[in-house]
Order: sequence, then structure tokens, then C-alpha cells
Amino acid sequence: MDLQAALAAHRLVAIVRGTDADAALRTVLTLADEGVELIEVSLTGTDALSVIARARAALGPGRPLGAGTVLTAGDARAAHDAGADFAVTPALGEGVSAALELGLPVLAGVFTPTEIVAARSLGATALKLFPAAQAGGPAYVKALRAPFPHEPLVPVGGVDEQAARAYLTAGATAVGVGSPLVGDAADGGSLTALRARAHAFTTAVREAAR
Repeated sequence: MDLQAALAAHRLVAIVRGTDADAALRTVLTLADEGVELIEVSLTGTDALSVIARARAALGPGRPLGAGTVLTAGDARAAHDAGADFAVTPALGEGVSAALELGLPVLAGVFTPTEIVAARSLGATALKLFPAAQAGGPAYVKALRAPFPHEPLVPVGGVDEQAARAYLTAGATAVGVGSPLVGDAADGGSLTALRARAHAFTTAVREAAR
């Protein structure tokens, strides 16, 4: 898949991490049904590889599906075998290079300008600015745009609806959102509430793109 183009087009990555594999699967499918085009299942969730495999079977081959918290070469191989289309890492490490070798585009975790340069030298497809709130929020994204005007930055960590709008306005390519969007749905919580949050976030990112 062309991850960079997908990020620029859809501007939102939902991050699913749950303690209940069946609930996590329902969460992925509900988000997809609500028009969230980019979904990442964190490998730190319960039976995450099973969730990815079952979601891939349910969604079919044409819907982007990522594996998150890819730290090691083993994580990358397992995510690839489960059917993930892209990998997301919290930092730079062997998970980045291994995923790229397997043909998976990588949203690589960075925090500093030095790490941005290192990630690009490794071949990372896009850059996950994490944890974004601790890095300085939208003002930090705006500051990074001066030396890195064309880098695809995706802030993750503490991104609610208001912050999503602010990050995108500041120049972020997309935002990654976990608990403010998913809530407790992946632990067995309300899918009705999840649908409402999904609608609110997709509306927010669509309006920020205008």
C-alpha cells in the first residue's frame, strides 16, 4: 500500500489496543464501518495477532490494516504473516528495518529532529511523533515544519478532537488517536458510543483539511 498517500488522504489513524480480543475485533470492524480508513491494532493488546488475522479476513484485502508497537524483527514477521499492510513503531529499532525488508511501509516513532533524520535514513515511510503532547503539542509540529517542510508527521499521544484539529492546522499530515477515539470499546465497552466518537473525529479531521 501507499501509506504516505493514505495518510495524506484520510488524516486519521485509529489505534486499537484491548484486553478482550473479540471486543477489539468488533472495534476494528465498527471503526471501518464508520469510515475510519486507517486502523492500527497494537501488538500489546490481548491476542493482537489473532485480531489482525480475523480483521483481515473480515475486511478483505483492500482495506488498510496496520500492526502497532512493532519493536522487533519477530514482531514484524508475525504482523506480516497475520495480514498487516503496514507497521507502526514507538521508536527506531530493528522492527523498522525488518518490516521494510518484508515490504511493509513503516510509520516510525520519533521524538527529536535527530531521530527524524535517522528514521528517514532507515527508509521509514512516515514519522510518528510520539508522545506528541510531551513533545510540545501543535507548536512543536509547526516548529518542525521549518527544517522539515515535506516530512509526513503524524502526532500520536493525547490527541483529542480539539488537538487533532490543531495538529492538522499546524502542518501534521495525519494524527494517530487511541483512547480518545476507541475509549473502552476494545475492552468490551459500548459500540454505540464508539460510533459517535468515530463520527466526531472523522468530522474534525475533514473540517481541518478545508
